[in-house]
Amino acid sequence: MAVATLASEIYLNREITQKKTTEKAFYKHKDIVLFHGDVLNNKQFNREFADLIVTSPPYNVGIEYNSNNDELTYQQYLDFSAKWMKNSFDWSKPQARFLLNIPLDKNKGGQKSVGADLTRIAQDVGWKYHSTIIWNEGNISRRTAWGSWMKASAPYVIAPVELIVILYKDEWRKSNGSQISDISKEEFMEYTNGMWTFPGESKKRIGHPAPFPKELPYRAIKLFSFVDDVVFDPFTGSGTTLIVAAHTNRKAVGLDIDKNYCELARERIIKEVGGLI
Repeated sequence: MAVATLASEIYLNREITQKKTTEKAFYKHKDIVLFHGDVLNNKQFNREFADLIVTSPPYNVGIEYNSNNDELTYQQYLDFSAKWMKNSFDWSKPQARFLLNIPLDKNKGGQKSVGADLTRIAQDVGWKYHSTIIWNEGNISRRTAWGSWMKASAPYVIAPVELIVILYKDEWRKSNGSQISDISKEEFMEYTNGMWTFPGESKKRIGHPAPFPKELPYRAIKLFSFVDDVVFDPFTGSGTTLIVAAHTNRKAVGLDIDKNYCELARERIIKEVGGLI
């Protein structure tokens, strides 16, 4: 696959929009650019561009994606995670932040410390750890397994939460960018509380097997980025992160391996951001 030159400089800076990339974007809209490509391809982009990454990778729990095997062995899943997180690290600016939405301990391979293992891998490839947000999605009603019902022999403990791990590249204090924050006092006080409570998104309504709600990238973007920063989602899916970035006056770069999901994201961007531009 050909190398895509820096999307934020090529497509998202109106003064140089006539420059060409070596790989054509799947879709461009104002300050959004979407690529159909593979996050495992370390030549997908050829330099640092992301100020903030907000993403939720496949959980390896047997979801039927079009173009991703969600039933890897656990070691294969960890190897996959290391590769894409290293590439994302290489594509990020020195003061970039990385908000990683992952399971606490769910995996197709059984009882695994997924959240802890992926957090460790992120640090192994270069990311620095800052803190973790607990997302109370409130999905305990979906439980179908109790282990040994009302017996101490083998009960299952299931927490109805997910993690949003906050990482950064070289420096936590952000001195680059516009320096313009648009977060309200009420939002700041709420979002800096490390327990976030809001519902998940309906896959039937969105048309994607694993969408996350707009509230997740909205909070991440408002709290951890400045106006005009470049927000990157390497698992774009239905395009939620890109749409929210556009609505909050950020620039957005998306990447997804599946052409059908790229098309879904394009249709949602046209519908929710407006216009073929």
